[in-house]
Amino acid sequence: MNFHTLITTYRNFWTRERAVSFFKGVLLFIVALFIEGYADGYVSRLSGLSVDDLILSHIPTIDIDIIIIMGPLALTFLILLLLIFQPRYINFTLKTLAVFIIIRSFFISLTHLGVDPHQLQIDTSSVGFGLYNFLYNTKGDFFFSGHTGIPFLMSLIFWEEKTWRYVFLATSVLLGVSVLLAHIHYSIDVFAAPFMAFGIFSISKFLFPKDFSAI
Repeated sequence: MNFHTLITTYRNFWTRERAVSFFKGVLLFIVALFIEGYADGYVSRLSGLSVDDLILSHIPTIDIDIIIIMGPLALTFLILLLLIFQPRYINFTLKTLAVFIIIRSFFISLTHLGVDPHQLQIDTSSVGFGLYNFLYNTKGDFFFSGHTGIPFLMSLIFWEEKTWRYVFLATSVLLGVSVLLAHIHYSIDVFAAPFMAFGIFSISKFLFPKDFSAI
């Protein structure tokens, strides 16, 4: 898509109603980030105990810093790029991500687990760690896995785009396996994430039908 085509696409898409919907989505997303910040602070102050895990107890901790750090950053960049070039997805994606963050913040506040004793200690000198640490790296936010859930959610949103559907599904599997191998998440966090993402997607379709109909 060249620049002229992109400009034409934006002009055709951005009606007054969709612009208002976008600003509502931005506001909802900001509220979601405040809720997430409060929830992260709450669970970080608590010292939960680690628990036995059927899968983690039988696999070694593998040093995969590069995937743990660069995977979410690359995913974020990809989502932003897709939304820039396909603006019809912006409003629904923005609001659905906000709902995802709010619901996940609620769930991580309910049960207070400690980190697995064999959790990978991420090298702070790794490429991209500073940005990763600022955007995503919190303590005690286990259920449910955002590494797994967000790319799965994106696969549902971009389901009609066959290539991106499979890219996001593969990313969900890759990051899900990675956080298990790094002992960053318990297995229930990873295996429950796709079901939670599907539920959130369904809720968002009900809450934002006009935005969904645009994609």
